[in-house]
Amino acid sequence: MKKALVLSLLFLLFVHYSEAAKQTAVKGLRHASYKSYTRVVVDVDGPLEYSHNRLYNPNRLYFDLKNCRLSAIAKSSLKARDNILGSVRMAQFDKETVRVVFDLKNSKNFYAFLLENPYRLVIDVYAIKDSVAVKAGKKEKKVSIDKAVPEIKTIVIDPGHGGKDPGAVGPNGLREKDIVLAVSKKLGKILREKHGVNVVYTRKRDTFVPLNERTEIANAKGADLFISIHTNASRKKSARGIETYFLNWTNNREALRVAARENKISFSKMQKVQDELNLILNDLARNNKRQESMRLAYSVQSSMVNLLKKDYRSVKNLGVKYALFYVLVGAEMPSILVEISFITNREEERRLAKDSFKEMIANALAKGINTYISQSALIVQRDSAIP
Repeated sequence: MKKALVLSLLFLLFVHYSEAAKQTAVKGLRHASYKSYTRVVVDVDGPLEYSHNRLYNPNRLYFDLKNCRLSAIAKSSLKARDNILGSVRMAQFDKETVRVVFDLKNSKNFYAFLLENPYRLVIDVYAIKDSVAVKAGKKEKKVSIDKAVPEIKTIVIDPGHGGKDPGAVGPNGLREKDIVLAVSKKLGKILREKHGVNVVYTRKRDTFVPLNERTEIANAKGADLFISIHTNASRKKSARGIETYFLNWTNNREALRVAARENKISFSKMQKVQDELNLILNDLARNNKRQESMRLAYSVQSSMVNLLKKDYRSVKNLGVKYALFYVLVGAEMPSILVEISFITNREEERRLAKDSFKEMIANALAKGINTYISQSALIVQRDSAIP
């Protein structure tokens, strides 16, 4: 009898620990405050699903992390100490749910996305934009204040992928992470020496940098521009060309495919994520200076195509596009992602392997960026001359 009881208890313990082992552990909280938003990262040790809800009086936002358990070593609360968030706290809501609660001060919109390697949930909570009353005859209306284009002093260059993430690999083994790092360093040197700007890299070596941390670097450095450099890839060996992206909602399947690959998620998940965010993505894009990003994208794309076509007539102009790239989310400055060639195309892979071609790409990027800077200076002069 005692033996049977002991076996039953052992079985129950086994079931309990087996179920617990299946749950994703929530390891802790961290945050960073920027001018227009506060980013909170919830670190976990595996995949998860979540839901969210908004509460009022007091103003709160909460996320329920499904099939999760709160780690005993997890930091369970933090104080943001900014004008957007008060505190953030989390607790085991029930045996299968960890609830993360945000006390809001001055916030209307938020944006959340899941990242892997390592697993984490990233939540950006945006401030309500300031507005002023402007007299219009006898009426008054509120309008948003759009600041003039600032002087470009610091540019962050983001070589895509790196470390354990090789990015796309060409038919002859050329790796995206190596090509974009080489181009980025050449671009940085040109921008420093010829155009006198301060250059910051998200990585200088073959190291892995999570997607969300790349824009965090740019924000922390107070950068004026953010340039993310990549090579494209396709299952179609004939796919070729150059294209430049900025952040916005899209129904273009090819743009969604590129975004899914760079975000490291499936195409179907990319569609789902974007559809869920359709209502707030316009506000998100405005916070990411969409108009300036678009102008920068067109300047860079035009420069690359025009310069490269002088030596390579077969260069294909795929144009300026937009999609939901995680690496651009949260950037507080004009930001673009450039796909400099298809590494999966044998001819373009051979070009990318040449140092002379990489130098040409870097010069084309620098010329496009400098054109944007010059145009921005003219816009500032024009606007300052208006009484």
